[in-house]
Amino acid sequence: MTNMAEDLKAEAPFIGSSLAPAPEDRRRTQRSRSPRERKKRTTDVVIYAVLVVLVVALMVPFIWMVSSSLKENNQVLTVPIQWIPSEFVWSNYTDIWTRIPMMGYLQNSLYLAVIITCLQVLTGSLAAYGFSKVRFPGRDVLFLAYIGTIAVPWQAYMVPQYIMMQNLGLTNSFNALILLQAFGAFGVFLMRQYYMTIPDELCEAARIDGLSEYGIWARVILPLSKPALASLALLTFVNTWNDYMGPFIYLTSNRLWTVQLGLRSFVGQFDAEYAMIMTGSVISVIPILIIFLLGQRYFIQGIATSGMKG
Repeated sequence: MTNMAEDLKAEAPFIGSSLAPAPEDRRRTQRSRSPRERKKRTTDVVIYAVLVVLVVALMVPFIWMVSSSLKENNQVLTVPIQWIPSEFVWSNYTDIWTRIPMMGYLQNSLYLAVIITCLQVLTGSLAAYGFSKVRFPGRDVLFLAYIGTIAVPWQAYMVPQYIMMQNLGLTNSFNALILLQAFGAFGVFLMRQYYMTIPDELCEAARIDGLSEYGIWARVILPLSKPALASLALLTFVNTWNDYMGPFIYLTSNRLWTVQLGLRSFVGQFDAEYAMIMTGSVISVIPILIIFLLGQRYFIQGIATSGMKG
């Protein structure tokens, strides 16, 4: 036993040297890795610095809006800009509810945004299913022609559109805006691009099992399309909530005004109450912010995968 232990001790340096790299090799490996690691670390620092600068630049208008909402009216447009008010006027957030029917404007905006969003998601997903999973003659040509309408500016057909709604007796009502915005080529394009990533074999298997096309759309495609549906819903809701020209053209009664039109109440013939306008703008941003925070995971995933085809 003693001789065996002595033999193992004698062979230990040789065993260790054969298994572990030599100190020179370790130093050489560290020297070869260090330039790459430093370069990668420098690149990461530069990227994060650029992103921080962009985020700050994007946040500047919002910060100025919040700051202006807490000032007196004559302090909003001071030069240089006073980012922190000398005295916070919190009463702006209580006075605005009595100065204008803000709650009614918010309810009108919410009603239009929810109805139009639901209809666009429904019609867009149905049309996208037909353009992506159903084969019929002229499908691709029809899709390109439909998507081509995105390039036509709204100002080109704004007047004929209004005349049509007037002849139908739909002006000064929510029905005109709902009917005109219930269909959107962009929503069809977004949903179709996402549907193209879903294998056609799933639809074929469902057809073999006896499902109709509506059943395939409702029971197979829609459950797999939550990111795209959330993206379309969020984009449509924000666009409808912030729409100014549509309600301005079709809604003449004050009781039907949206929040964007309601803020015009603070614009007079010779002056404007900028502090109140900023206060109303901050309040109008809150619903959009809440919806984005709730659906941001699906929104980012849907935008990232809508341009892919698998």
